[in-house]
Amino acid sequence: MRATRRLTVAAIAAASALSLSACLASPEQGGEAAGPDDPIVVGVSLPLTGDFAEPGKGVQRGYEAWAKHINENGGLLGRQVELVIVDDQSNADRVASDYERLINQDGVDLVFGPFSTRLVVPAAQVAQDYGFLFVEPAGAAAEVFEQGFDNLFYAAPAIADDHYDHLSEYILALPEDERPKTIAVASMDDPFAQGTAYGLRDQLAEAGIEVVVDEVYPPNTTDFSGIAAKIADSKADLLIVGSQYQDGVNLVVALQQQDYQPQMAAISGAPTNAEFPAAIGDKTEGILAPTGYTPTAPYPSNEEFVEFYTAEHDAPPAEDEANAWTTGQVVAAAVEAVGCADPSPECQEQLIGWLHENEVETVVGALSWDAQGRPQSAHLIQQYVDGEIKIVLPEDVKEADLVHPKPAW
Repeated sequence: MRATRRLTVAAIAAASALSLSACLASPEQGGEAAGPDDPIVVGVSLPLTGDFAEPGKGVQRGYEAWAKHINENGGLLGRQVELVIVDDQSNADRVASDYERLINQDGVDLVFGPFSTRLVVPAAQVAQDYGFLFVEPAGAAAEVFEQGFDNLFYAAPAIADDHYDHLSEYILALPEDERPKTIAVASMDDPFAQGTAYGLRDQLAEAGIEVVVDEVYPPNTTDFSGIAAKIADSKADLLIVGSQYQDGVNLVVALQQQDYQPQMAAISGAPTNAEFPAAIGDKTEGILAPTGYTPTAPYPSNEEFVEFYTAEHDAPPAEDEANAWTTGQVVAAAVEAVGCADPSPECQEQLIGWLHENEVETVVGALSWDAQGRPQSAHLIQQYVDGEIKIVLPEDVKEADLVHPKPAW
């Protein structure tokens, strides 16, 4: 029987530089094969510090909740699941070396993806080099699916460029006198943030709506006074922001200080975080955002997920937690269908092949993928209405009517 790691996720997260010295031997590494009482070890690198720490921690909570839930319900293939999570510090070089170590030295059975397109691409390359299945919760930018990966699957309804499709359709269907005439765009220099913002910008610009401000800022930006002043001076009808979390908060606060009042504000990333309302002074009314997830979705596994997660954290899950749980669901479905969970090329090839051919029921609905791992569905549009965030598009699943024009913040 091979030696197994007993480091807890909490210990690793608290001391990310800790040497991963306990090695899990696989048949390829000359060790003995895992026995029926050995855990299935899943290796993950996440940005628990650095620019993407806030959403990275949400993904961590989702992975941990999924593992606990599945272990309490018999595990995978009758074996318990053990997570090994390390901190990549939001660094693309570090995330690549993390997955190299997890796969090549520590002999994990499976890997789950990190947060952020910037980290997913190098991590997926390592996984492909070793022939590993790579399901990821947060790499939605178009470039992820242009690398030639055949092992990658995005565990959400749609890629970044398509997140605002329902909102674009709504805006272009408005009567001429109600439709925005001008657009101000500000986005973090990040493929995902830009993908969501530019997807909406380009669809509307092609229809004749004028882009009057188009700003890109570095991920470490904290002073948004200059960008906010430029947007405020433009008096643009529609504000589009491509953000992660803290940058979105800081930009909105700066715009409030400039007394800029757009008719419509579409902000990706930040509004899906539970801390967002308090961070901007509870002035959220009318803010729109795309989301691949809602706790109120009637999917059977989602109801179970929300109940379990809420009992663990005294709060319902947000999108990052849901996409992490979905990642676990997708991998688990393949493992149970194929009947293996080990690092051998034969097993990994079977897992990859099964997902290319099958649909998986998840907390975000039924997912299937094209040959490059793009999910074949669409994001919902949510809005803060009467102090609560609610689904407003598309019409067939809405929880409230879309409010337009946006109330003052």
